[in-house]
Amino acid sequence: MARKSLQTLLVVIGAVALWSSGAIAEQKKMTPLDIPMIGDIEMLKPGDKAPDFTLEDIEGRSFQLSKEVPQKVHLLVFWSIFCEPCKAEMPLIERLYEEYRDKGFEVIAVALDGEPMKKSIVGLVKQQGYKFRVFIDKLAPDESFVVADPYGVAGTPTLYLVGRDGKIAFAEVGLTDKEVLENEIRKALGR
Repeated sequence: MARKSLQTLLVVIGAVALWSSGAIAEQKKMTPLDIPMIGDIEMLKPGDKAPDFTLEDIEGRSFQLSKEVPQKVHLLVFWSIFCEPCKAEMPLIERLYEEYRDKGFEVIAVALDGEPMKKSIVGLVKQQGYKFRVFIDKLAPDESFVVADPYGVAGTPTLYLVGRDGKIAFAEVGLTDKEVLENEIRKALGR
């Protein structure tokens, strides 16, 4: 089941990349209905408890969500370097991170491309000048994603805003409207 989940997710990432090329990505907002769900994986909803995880970022620094949650609001961004909507949305994520990081906001960008793509991921992050933390999801022994599978990630980009209470405050698949995302961040920060 997990191997099928991984293979299906990689196919979905490729399909999203193909779908998003050209003007289509700019003209149409992707919704969960546009992205096929993977088997028995279900996306988390606002109010659900955010699954805990531990990963090292691309610089080798460890992060454990449960230890960080009480101190900050976290935006989890599941993305791929092959996903055009992801690449279109990342500058917005960077701007929001720059604006709200001193107010208790953190971005955790989790790439689903795998460790073999690390050089490309690091190159893209440096080229674009992203300052938020970037991670590469790992595979568990059963070949499921350590972070993406418990969160029910069916395609990229997928965003989860996790409040200081450890619960999902906002969840969205596809390109997110700047005003909507910023309003959700402000609400989660209590502003």
